[in-house]
Amino acid sequence: MMITTFYAGVLGLIYIALSFYVIRGRFKNQIALGDNGNQDMMKRIRVHANFIEYVPIALLLIILIEFEGVSSEIIHGLCIALILGRLGHAHGLITKEGASITRGGGMMLTFFVIATTSIICIYSFWSA
Repeated sequence: MMITTFYAGVLGLIYIALSFYVIRGRFKNQIALGDNGNQDMMKRIRVHANFIEYVPIALLLIILIEFEGVSSEIIHGLCIALILGRLGHAHGLITKEGASITRGGGMMLTFFVIATTSIICIYSFWSA
């Protein structure tokens, strides 16, 4: 059984929660499509969009290194880092205007996961 399957499920539930965050904003602001220049809707849409921009590539890379036989401890660590990174980033965007420690830290964790898994994929190819 693949470890990443569990974490993909967790990330899928987070995605749904962020989708509902956007939907609640649409009802609150009475905006059916787009953002109508409304700052609240812009923020909500970006929180959701940022998640979907980074999670698929990170998950794909983690799945690939899991197929390559990387240890379960590393897979768990990378998946947990991705979840914490995405939650931190979303929290930072939702609770504060502009830069914040959680937003920046969340991006750094996400970039760490993507960079680490990318390097492992490249190394696996060249060492085969």
